[in-house]
Amino acid sequence: MTKVVVFTDGSSRGNPGPGGYGAVLRCYDPTGKLYERELSAGYARTTNNRMELMGVIAALEALKRPCEVEVHSDSQYVVNAFNQHWVDGWKRRGWKNAKKEPVKNPDLWMRLLDAMAPHQVKFVWVRGHAGTDLNERCDQLAVAAATAPRATLLDDEGFAD
Repeated sequence: MTKVVVFTDGSSRGNPGPGGYGAVLRCYDPTGKLYERELSAGYARTTNNRMELMGVIAALEALKRPCEVEVHSDSQYVVNAFNQHWVDGWKRRGWKNAKKEPVKNPDLWMRLLDAMAPHQVKFVWVRGHAGTDLNERCDQLAVAAATAPRATLLDDEGFAD
């Protein structure tokens, strides 16, 4: 199984406001040759947490076959949802949190779970803006996407104020 290392980040200018995500995927072929792919997109009105989720979703959806994936994110929201098994509880409770309130962004959590299904995924938290090269690159991609001209930004159809 191919091992892929993914770094992701999300950004929004206002929360809500224009936002974007960035992702960098890296893997080596059997000869040791490095392959790298960058992904990003911007949205007209969204939130930072939605963009953090979209970075991971976009990276996983870009994979063409089942892989062993190590996702690095500076979003504790995303990483803890899996490493602390919050998602398992949300699903058991019908997408309600421990306070019996609706979970935010259920559309993206479900999409992320679908994107993860064919893969073996491990989440690793990295401190943001701490000089980690690929995390910094993802931040640059996310900010550039969020600040792109309005006419080029996508609609975040699942976002509701």
